[in-house]
Amino acid sequence: MYQFLEDVFVHFPQRRKVVETMLMYGLKVDEHGNIYCGEIELAPAKFARGINVDRRVVIETAKMIAKYEELYQIFSNLKPTAYIRGAAKQLGFEVIEIHAESHAAGIVSKVTEIIAQAGIPIRQIVADDPDIYPSPKLTIVVEKKLPGTVINKIKSLNEVKRLIVE
Repeated sequence: MYQFLEDVFVHFPQRRKVVETMLMYGLKVDEHGNIYCGEIELAPAKFARGINVDRRVVIETAKMIAKYEELYQIFSNLKPTAYIRGAAKQLGFEVIEIHAESHAAGIVSKVTEIIAQAGIPIRQIVADDPDIYPSPKLTIVVEKKLPGTVINKIKSLNEVKRLIVE
């Protein structure tokens, strides 16, 4: 998690769990301490049940976020994003999952350049934030099957540790 948030929640492991989940799913907090997924308000009890914490922890965490300007500025601006990876096959797309050096600069541009040179349109790119996800990966959804030459070029990049094509 980001250092600022680590520092704020260091003595609150259950609240930290709430905050980590909110970051992963792009859940925001309003000025009253209500939690939303986009414009849909989430019930604290159901959120709590989903991450195995007491509902009061969810309520108090959201109130804390709403109360402190630095936290509110972060959590009032989050947005959820449609992640089509799970439906890619049904949509006729192929998925490339790349495990690389998490802080390596330029991996996205190198991989997308290889794909673009092959003339394959990219539908979605999701790069996991290494400060949020313990095993970050780069996921790219492309419109059609990648030729072996493209896969080999991506695999040959120094930053790439592992490549999975689905």
